[in-house]
Amino acid sequence: MPDSVSDATKRIGDGPQQILLFRAIELTSAANALRTDRKPSSFPETLLAASRKVRLDSLPSASGGISRLLTARLRAAGIAPAPLLAQAGLTMAQIEDRKARVTVHSQISYLELGAAALGDDLLGFHLGRDCELRELGLLYYVLASSETLADALNKAVRYSGIVNEGVRLRWRDGREAGIGFHYVNVERRGDRQHIECWLTIIVRLARQLTNRRLIPGHVRVIHHGKKTPAELRSFLGCEIEFDAGVDEAVFSGDVLQMPVVGADMYLNDLLTRYCDEALTHRRDERVVTLRREIENAVVPLLPHGKASAVEIARRLGLSHRTLARRLAGEGLSFSRILHELKLDLATRYLREGFSVSSIAWLLGYQEVSAFTHAFKRWTGKSPKQLRLHEETGEIDIRRERRKRKGQRR
Repeated sequence: MPDSVSDATKRIGDGPQQILLFRAIELTSAANALRTDRKPSSFPETLLAASRKVRLDSLPSASGGISRLLTARLRAAGIAPAPLLAQAGLTMAQIEDRKARVTVHSQISYLELGAAALGDDLLGFHLGRDCELRELGLLYYVLASSETLADALNKAVRYSGIVNEGVRLRWRDGREAGIGFHYVNVERRGDRQHIECWLTIIVRLARQLTNRRLIPGHVRVIHHGKKTPAELRSFLGCEIEFDAGVDEAVFSGDVLQMPVVGADMYLNDLLTRYCDEALTHRRDERVVTLRREIENAVVPLLPHGKASAVEIARRLGLSHRTLARRLAGEGLSFSRILHELKLDLATRYLREGFSVSSIAWLLGYQEVSAFTHAFKRWTGKSPKQLRLHEETGEIDIRRERRKRKGQRR
């Protein structure tokens, strides 16, 4: 045992805290594993294409805990997880090896597929509500030994990359304090279950650390929704604000100074050093694609008609000219990204059962007819025709687009 661990054990003494210390030290193996270079996992060809030439070892990864929770739930429901794992680009070997990491993209896809297979529209919430928070590993023990809730949440933001590199926590301080989520080289638009799982976990953490049933003042999400389900509203104690342009849970500033019930400054100091060491040695030169950053910035602006190249450049901290030049260097244009994004969102919303008028609004069209004409121009079929094909057999959108391009030549 290292000297630092021995010293900490002597200071803490015998009892529950010593047991907690040994458990926490055992869990550092996952963090220490980040020091070594990881070989890229084996991905199907479809995922390779979707990565848009990003290096495989630059794809953001996660500890895979949420994927393992879903696998257990599928098995309990009598549903074989292997086909869904393969469809999401994961393997059973990754799930069974608790030290193996998974790509965030695949984990998000797996949750959406799992929700459909289980017929559970609130799967993410259910996983976040029912999970054992200590399975967050080293991160949980750092938070649980912090002095105050503010201290714990700040550490959650700082060390969240140990658990998930693609969906990072952000801290917004002031009269109200918000814990938000920022997607790094991961598509936000296809994610609902994953983000709802994490929002639920954040609320649970705040309550468990303080031993109080804290009620967030606001819970906001980027994705679309009609109304807060009763079950979710009962848990949160508030309504969810959909189409909000941000993913966050907001608490009043006065709750931040609440003490953490398991605070231990000596244990926290030791575990914080472990986390710092893990972050120092992990490879942080992630390739964040410009296209992905543009898409994530565009989606919440579409319903408000503000998704212009000038506005997106401003939000990315670039001039309009610089954005255009960088896109041209990648063989892209803003209009092309916007059109392809709208097509992807339109087909996704149709499959999720949204009305054509709702989809038109979500994509920023003032008239339903304008959206219908645009969709038919992209695919050769109207939205209603696509929905009919979906009911009788899946339509190949890319093939239809290629066919339309060939007809115009």
